[in-house]
Amino acid sequence: MAHMTLSSVFNSDGHPHPVPNILAAVTAVLGPAALLLSLWPGMHLAASWAGLAGIATGGWGQLVSATTAERFVLVIGLGAAATGFYLGMAHGGLFGGVLG
Repeated sequence: MAHMTLSSVFNSDGHPHPVPNILAAVTAVLGPAALLLSLWPGMHLAASWAGLAGIATGGWGQLVSATTAERFVLVIGLGAAATGFYLGMAHGGLFGGVLG
């Protein structure tokens, strides 16, 4: 049985892609974090900022991604980040209650 690592799954074309892999991993963490934080209205600052950061890293990752596995993780993370961002914005936004 062949030994498969996360790196070998993401780099299915046989070439290393460190930047897209890092962007996919960061988006895969920020997206669910934003979505989870958005479940509590009092956490709207953390949810909206994590969502915005996840949208930015996921968008950039989509531009530079080279394999289908990277794109798959990016799209899932982007969906979660966007949902968390929008719910965070609905509950108070990026600066709600802090700047006036």
